[in-house]
Amino acid sequence: MSLKHWMSGIAAATLLLTTAHAAPPPAELFFKGADIVEAVLSPSGRLLAVTSARGAPRESLMVIDLDTGKATRTAQLANYDITRIQWVNDKRLLFSVTDLALASGEGRPAPGLFAINADGSEQVELVRRFGVPVNVQVGGKAGRILNWNHYLLRVPTSGEGALPDEVLMAGVDQAGYHTPLWLNTRTAAKRTPAGELPGDVTQWMADARGELRVAFTLKGEKRTALWRAPGRDDWRPLYETGANEAPPFTIHAMDDSGQLFVLRVPGKGAEPVLSRYDFARNAPDPKPLVLTPGFGFSGQLVTDSDGAALGVRVITDAESTAWFLPAMKALQQEADARFPDNINRINCRRCGQPDMTALVRSFSDRDPGRLWIYQAQPPAGSPHWRSVGRVREDIDPARMAPMSLERIQARDGRDLPVWITRPAHANKPQPAVVLVHGGPWVRGGVWSWRAEAQFLASRGYVVIEPEFRGSTGYGVAHYRAGFKQWGQAMQDDVTDALKWAQKQGIASDKACIAGASYGGYSTLMGLVRDPELYRCGVAWLAVTDLELLVKGSWWVDDDTSDEARKHRLPTTIGDPDKDAAMLADNSPVKQAARIKAPVLLAYGEQDRRVPLAHGKRMRDALKEAGNPPEWVIYEKEGHGFGLTKNRVDFAQRMKAFLAKHLQP
Repeated sequence: MSLKHWMSGIAAATLLLTTAHAAPPPAELFFKGADIVEAVLSPSGRLLAVTSARGAPRESLMVIDLDTGKATRTAQLANYDITRIQWVNDKRLLFSVTDLALASGEGRPAPGLFAINADGSEQVELVRRFGVPVNVQVGGKAGRILNWNHYLLRVPTSGEGALPDEVLMAGVDQAGYHTPLWLNTRTAAKRTPAGELPGDVTQWMADARGELRVAFTLKGEKRTALWRAPGRDDWRPLYETGANEAPPFTIHAMDDSGQLFVLRVPGKGAEPVLSRYDFARNAPDPKPLVLTPGFGFSGQLVTDSDGAALGVRVITDAESTAWFLPAMKALQQEADARFPDNINRINCRRCGQPDMTALVRSFSDRDPGRLWIYQAQPPAGSPHWRSVGRVREDIDPARMAPMSLERIQARDGRDLPVWITRPAHANKPQPAVVLVHGGPWVRGGVWSWRAEAQFLASRGYVVIEPEFRGSTGYGVAHYRAGFKQWGQAMQDDVTDALKWAQKQGIASDKACIAGASYGGYSTLMGLVRDPELYRCGVAWLAVTDLELLVKGSWWVDDDTSDEARKHRLPTTIGDPDKDAAMLADNSPVKQAARIKAPVLLAYGEQDRRVPLAHGKRMRDALKEAGNPPEWVIYEKEGHGFGLTKNRVDFAQRMKAFLAKHLQP
């Protein structure tokens, strides 16, 4: 099969979209799986491994020879989808499996680990899937297969730490301690890493050679971080804390030259920054490597196959990479000039060398992305840049909506980031959907193509997504300002975002509010607190009873731990005894009589994060108040709808519900 043949459906799909320009794209295009899911270059950069379901009922593994363009379907399983691909070397790959045909509440067993040659031969099961049989050849004796409680720690890419075809694994015992071992991906033979290793380790970090360099230990009430320099046997402590104390810094990454990179807080109230660790001073270097004003640090060290640090990839409003290597800076500039107005993420092999190969994912707010291969020394007659394909072939970027991050002031003066996605070519105020993210202690968005916002914009709505206080990604102060503010200052931020958009002429006076999980909670509280603002609310997987959330119940099964209810939730949400009145005042189920707008409620039958009891109590309370909601339960789904058919069905229901009350 040739790469050209594999991509033959592109032109036809594009033609179908352009000829049907008058109608918005169907919901399925937004919520089905991507056409290209994973793509990873081999160590030499001559081969590209891709997972895709194009032309097959399941996600399968394909390997493309970049010199010839030949594509080989390397692995395809009848009842499982392939995921988590990694190269061991240019001849051999690793992968795990999952079952995307299962609803999210059915539970997916441990993903296992398998190895296979690039040509599809010598497929071997290395780690069991918790008793689930997979029809593959087993290397060596059956007893050699590792149990499901083992995981891949590192695939060595340089040096002499591993023998041919070996990878570094770790097993976790019932006490939570991790034991490393080398595993041969052809024979399943195991051996113990060389040198003396510390005990009671709860986490390991290894370098590109597979050499264990950092160990986190827990002994009684004492946590320690230990460091071993390259090529040495002795371990030295970096810090020691109590079991429940915050460490003085966070170990982030390392390179093979012996550099350690840590996240530190430079002063009281300051934001964490990424710095090198100064072993001479036994402390982090005071000079930060990168600064992200207005944002908390979120990113990762970029290294080459030899373990050398090449740069730092960070996320502010969008993703960017600060390269240390001049050759990589030059390639980034070339990619940005070739694909302007896009984020161009570069992953390379032989980085910065005369024969460098790079995989570039070029994407934007309107484009899920296209993959490109850059070869500094391409095959004779081939260009330096070649397209691999689009991440989602059926999405036409020209028909998608632009997204921007606005920084506004909340009513108390706090900086409030707000994402705005406007329908393409909108030149007047549009009906608005305030889309509140879940969590709430997560970041809501980053500048990129986002299915829910694009779907709503395609139906004529301006989508307003506030990064309310309590959200992460915008600094510690913004996060902590959300403590014990569910339904209060956090809700004010949501309200202020809509009012700002209306004042700016972005949103009309027609608005509904929507969201999942915490976003569903905020939807219901928005209808309670600001009934004049919203014509309807769409809440799915929504928290409705704060007492049930923070206290739990013998009669309701959930996955919130006793530790969280004892130590974390009383601080972040409220104490079930001391703050009982506040929790009741801000529980939608207890304020249902104040909700007058139409409500659509949807839940997963098997949800253990926000059990169905939250939904049923809210449904019954609204019925008793004379405002029965539209109600839907998805069987076998958990906290999130895993099946494409359910995601599409809910999108269609939401579209019809919003259209009824907003009339875009």
